Amino acid sequence: MTDEEICKIEARCNAATAGPWQSFIEGRDHMSGSDFIRTGGSDSLSPDIYLMDATHADQDFVARARQDIPSLIAEVRRLRALVS
Repeated sequence: MTDEEICKIEARCNAATAGPWQSFIEGRDHMSGSDFIRTGGSDSLSPDIYLMDATHADQDFVARARQDIPSLIAEVRRLRALVS
């Protein structure tokens, strides 16, 4: 993966709503209502995301990606710095 590809991934991540994002599955995380991803907290300033026809695993993956991608980018850069 090139530095340019990593920068493009990082730019897409930075353009998304700030995190942390949290997946809420009805029956697992709350007792009534729809499955959704909370972005940025419990205030009404950050929109909730509702995915249609997604599995619970898909929703959990999307929610965690907001936190995981910046961590992975930082780790790639850290390892590259060690190698060079």
